[in-house]
Amino acid sequence: MKISVQGHALYAYTGGKDFNPTQPTAVFIHGVLNDHSVWILQTRYLAHHGWNVLAIDLPGHCKSEGPPPQSVAEAADTVIALLDALNISQAALIGHSFGSLIALEAAARDSETHPGRVSRLVMVGTAYPMRVSPALLDLSVSAPFKAIDMVNSFSHSTLAPPPSALGPGTWLYGGSKALMRRVLASNTQVNVFHTGFKACDSYSGAEAAMPRVTCPTLFVLGNADQMTPPKAAQSLIELCAKPKVVNLLAGHSLMTEAPDGVLQALKDFLKS
Repeated sequence: MKISVQGHALYAYTGGKDFNPTQPTAVFIHGVLNDHSVWILQTRYLAHHGWNVLAIDLPGHCKSEGPPPQSVAEAADTVIALLDALNISQAALIGHSFGSLIALEAAARDSETHPGRVSRLVMVGTAYPMRVSPALLDLSVSAPFKAIDMVNSFSHSTLAPPPSALGPGTWLYGGSKALMRRVLASNTQVNVFHTGFKACDSYSGAEAAMPRVTCPTLFVLGNADQMTPPKAAQSLIELCAKPKVVNLLAGHSLMTEAPDGVLQALKDFLKS
């Protein structure tokens, strides 16, 4: 599904279902060098169990047009514009890593203009501040394939857990690396790897944003996450008005290393 947002076509995966304005809506936001496909199990389930699903490709990524967001705030504006474009009155925002910061900022901003529209916030594999090492920032420009290898090494706690999102024995490291290379190649004008990392590294708005979020908030954290360790989310949890925390045995790539755990956490949280 493509929606005109901010003058450009924004792609959203819907789980194979048409958008139904009478159903609740969940918006899924991916992280750096990812796309909508990282949510495939979770979105497919919700789409077939009474939810509208909008798993977006961020602008300038894969199937979405327009310039890639230079900051968390810029990406949050896109999410809010998406809700406006479809006249969505209530939505859950679900983000992973970079996407979790975008979801947080969008929920905080939207609370001022449309109180109550964001009904749930889910932050998967999150941290604040979400610093990126200078060496990795440099490599994302000078040697992006090497940086992709490094990120994948840090993002996975095991190479092929049974079962994974794509079936038992799936080579998660290889699949993730192929996805990141494909997303990088999808934009020949802008290095979305470096742009995304810089946006994460420079974001300083969470301490102001989190207290403005009044809806229930779920933190889904990986016990073996080396990219965003669980302790790095504690400052956000302490600032949150209505936090719930779920810890899973996984690294940073929670949706593929612990797909059923992430799905169950979402099901329990959204039905409450």
